[in-house]
Amino acid sequence: MKSRKIAYTSIVLLHILFGILLYVFDSFTLIYGLLINFFGIYVVFVTQNKQNQVLYIAAYIVGSEVVLRMTGGFILYEIGKYSVIIYMLLGLFFSGFSKKSLPYWIFLLVLIPGVIYALMTFNLYTDIRKAIAFNISGPICLAISSLYCYKRQLTLKELDNVILCALFPIITTVTYMFLYAPSIKAVITSTQSNFETSGGYGPNQVSTIVGLGIFLVFTRVLFYSKQTWILILNILLFIIITFRGIVTFSRGGIICSFFMITGLLFILFMVMKQSGKIKLFLILGFSMLLLLFIGIYSSSQTSGLIEKRYANQDAKGRVKESMLSGRETIIESEIKMFTDNPILGVGVGLGTEIRSGTGDVSKTASHNEITRMLAEHGIFGIIGLIILVVTPLITFGYNRKNVYLIPFFIFWLLTINHAAMRLAAPAFIYALSLLHIYAIEKPKIETDNLDI
Repeated sequence: MKSRKIAYTSIVLLHILFGILLYVFDSFTLIYGLLINFFGIYVVFVTQNKQNQVLYIAAYIVGSEVVLRMTGGFILYEIGKYSVIIYMLLGLFFSGFSKKSLPYWIFLLVLIPGVIYALMTFNLYTDIRKAIAFNISGPICLAISSLYCYKRQLTLKELDNVILCALFPIITTVTYMFLYAPSIKAVITSTQSNFETSGGYGPNQVSTIVGLGIFLVFTRVLFYSKQTWILILNILLFIIITFRGIVTFSRGGIICSFFMITGLLFILFMVMKQSGKIKLFLILGFSMLLLLFIGIYSSSQTSGLIEKRYANQDAKGRVKESMLSGRETIIESEIKMFTDNPILGVGVGLGTEIRSGTGDVSKTASHNEITRMLAEHGIFGIIGLIILVVTPLITFGYNRKNVYLIPFFIFWLLTINHAAMRLAAPAFIYALSLLHIYAIEKPKIETDNLDI
């Protein structure tokens, strides 16, 4: 028991050290990124994935993707998603897949017409490879990950250790963010998303991964904090990660974490006995006090601007015209593309090009994967979305022991509505909701089964 506590604490401290090294030494980021994949490939081939090692490695890559993008540790921008795809393919090679995974083979097939149509219609000045890869890498990552995870059997302890592998590099990310902008008051001047407090990188993506971290560390507080020191450590991590997520001033990931936690607590409430429900209410009350403290502190550090941000106001308290930071215009344009091209859509990657060609102010890539799928894949996009929404919900009907299924599904659904699939996280986390959890008792607050 003591050795487990020391192991967990040591790994947390090691990843804090990684964050410091990434900030102090520019060259460390490339070393860190290369070591993750070299070590991962070595482990998979040595073990031949006998204990689902690809899940642990892919989870770590998902957690480290943002900090490596922040610090320039990726040779290719999309390498995070490519890496997850490679490890999932290796997993399929060594461990096979469920014969019942037909829905995700169909999902892969419905992506093809949009790619072919795009290749036929791109103009000569467009970098076709980048345009298609940028938009299709996320769905392919989701499909391959889902093929590997669908009905694959894990214990709840094993699944907890998988998501723990994602949490550790998120701690590194937050450490780097803290060092990049230690004084929040010095860099907050408006209610716009803030690059300084986001480690110099896109606040939307940073908020997404930090929001995931908020949920993951909350599960540590909930399930794995029986010892006083571990409880204190996890509460501190929860406070720090939540605070740094809030002050990115990007709301999507933070709101998503709230709904994930709510979903988890609801599932636990449904499966626990009366004594467990009482403890759950106590934890809920304590969590509310923690959030109140974090909110008050965040307000003081941002001179009250954070409340205005969540109230959709500018620094002077005036309500902004746009509720979604201008994304409504992109959504509207993509819906129009779909209604104009309902069968094949406009082709993968062509949504941005069409907006640019019409002089639309919204030349940026889509932030909403649902409307992008409709616009660029047409009716095939609708089929794909139906598969992605319906399959996990059917799975939940006979896999109630996967208490993370609903929170993971919520993360995917909310994230693709504000950050599309720019990161590997929504694809991989979605796939984890398809795992078949077995051979363990229903989760209890006093559980202590960390295995590192």
